[in-house]
Amino acid sequence: MTDLATIAEWIREADSIVAFTGAGISTESGIPDFRSPDGIWSKSTPVYYDEFVRYPESRYKYWRQKSIAHREFASAQPNVGHTVLADWETAGRLDGVVTQNIDGLHQAAGSRQVLELHGTARFVACLECEARFDVDPWVLYFQERDEVPPCPECGNWLKHATVSFGQALPREVLSGSMELARGADLFFAIGSSLVVEPAASLPRLAKESGGRLVIINRDPTDQDRSADAVIHASIGETLAAIDKLL
Repeated sequence: MTDLATIAEWIREADSIVAFTGAGISTESGIPDFRSPDGIWSKSTPVYYDEFVRYPESRYKYWRQKSIAHREFASAQPNVGHTVLADWETAGRLDGVVTQNIDGLHQAAGSRQVLELHGTARFVACLECEARFDVDPWVLYFQERDEVPPCPECGNWLKHATVSFGQALPREVLSGSMELARGADLFFAIGSSLVVEPAASLPRLAKESGGRLVIINRDPTDQDRSADAVIHASIGETLAAIDKLL
């Protein structure tokens, strides 16, 4: 097993470092994940994009789910893992963060170069005119009126600015993420099960392009065998310990 001092040395040697994050880093801020036995989808089934577009009852179900989840998102704060990554970017060590998370905690911690593969729950967007608004007033609108909020610009449907099941990932975000992965000589995969494609292909792409791969995750992943270092431990504690060694 590679020790943390070796990983710290790799950081010092690297010209380009990229962090790829999944739900595991956010669960340490109290946000439940989606796919674990106690996760969000164990309690409710997701609304697919085409269902949202076609059926009023699906739009209502979607907004009810999002309003319930909003309480946890709104109260969550960045943890030490988010902070360490933001500090590495500020220090010029980290080129950017690619994240599967929709909670905006990387930005709240101070990260600036963040590519959100699955969008953000901090905003809502109109499916017709693409106007974007802060999410809080529209969650409150749904809670007070018990109806799906309309776009104030054109009257069409508002939806969280996230990628739903059956909805394509933003092309420019995915291409930018692939570019970062190809250029990284050190790639951290943090808190991700590495099973959801195409996001899970990014660590493989970094390895195939000649970069070192470090996986930090509570549970084993299918890509552990190909990684240069694997840490099954707390993300925040691990990143803080590595940072202390720099």
